[in-house]
Amino acid sequence: MAEVLVYVDHVDGAVRKPTLELLTLARRLGEPVAVHLGAGAEAAAQTLGEYGAVKVLTADASEFADYLVAPKVDALEAAYKAVSPVAVLVPSSAEGKEIAARLAVRIGSGIITDAVDLEAGAEGPVATQSVFAASYSTKSRVTKGTPVITVKPNSAAPEAAAAAGTVEQLAVSFGEKSTGTKVVSRTPRESTGRPELTEAAIVVSGGRGVNGAENFSLIESLADSLGAAVGASRAAVDAGWYPHTNQVGQTGKSVSPQLYIAAGISGAIQHRAGMQTSKTIVAINKDAEAPIFDLVDYGVVGDLFEVVPQLTAEVTSRKG
Repeated sequence: MAEVLVYVDHVDGAVRKPTLELLTLARRLGEPVAVHLGAGAEAAAQTLGEYGAVKVLTADASEFADYLVAPKVDALEAAYKAVSPVAVLVPSSAEGKEIAARLAVRIGSGIITDAVDLEAGAEGPVATQSVFAASYSTKSRVTKGTPVITVKPNSAAPEAAAAAGTVEQLAVSFGEKSTGTKVVSRTPRESTGRPELTEAAIVVSGGRGVNGAENFSLIESLADSLGAAVGASRAAVDAGWYPHTNQVGQTGKSVSPQLYIAAGISGAIQHRAGMQTSKTIVAINKDAEAPIFDLVDYGVVGDLFEVVPQLTAEVTSRKG
């Protein structure tokens, strides 16, 4: 059976959820071969095998941490040459898309970014994308070379399917240009205890209607009761009410959770572009004519300062 390369996104061997989603999608196309770079391969291999990786190609070198993405591209190119896959799948993070783009140039192949679904086609993998600010869905396939495809988080539910997960060492040679940009310092991101925004199954976002930074505690309380990530509209971020790292929209982060709750957000196209592929959308807004209501599955016309606390209390009581 044909093999599919899957780039592993991990933190010291702890495999992140988007990679498990990629393995699930890869099984539609062939046999997944995971590429794990850096420390923690042995720990990761068990998880990767549980989700369908027939083989885990691993390499560990200081270059992966000391320099920017080029050494990782060297390694993925080496894996590509060793396996001759029918496709290469990479998580659609900022780093993942840069790695995928560089690899596609090196191997002379077409690239598809931000896919939300994959299926096997008679002439190669077919990717579904949400385009033009999520106003349309398209189906595309690469017509030159081996498809390099980045897939958005939450595009598929991870499904376990035990496979061998055999660990093999990958020989990697680094080019001179790969060490051209050195990482001189790192600052750990402060943990909020909440899920990563782009990977969260539930996202609760606040907008202009929150009316101040001090009122975002309402949004945070609802998010915490649901085990959700917190997002914000561009208006709220521009006003300084919430960090830019939490902005959802065309100029912020793109999310596709199972449940998206928008409180006090009018639904401008800029915001819709970043969340329109969410599976279920709920909006709370006191303006019955707000554009967001054209998009939602469920809408609540009401004052968020009344509705959100009641919703938080109801969720908390049901959990209790």
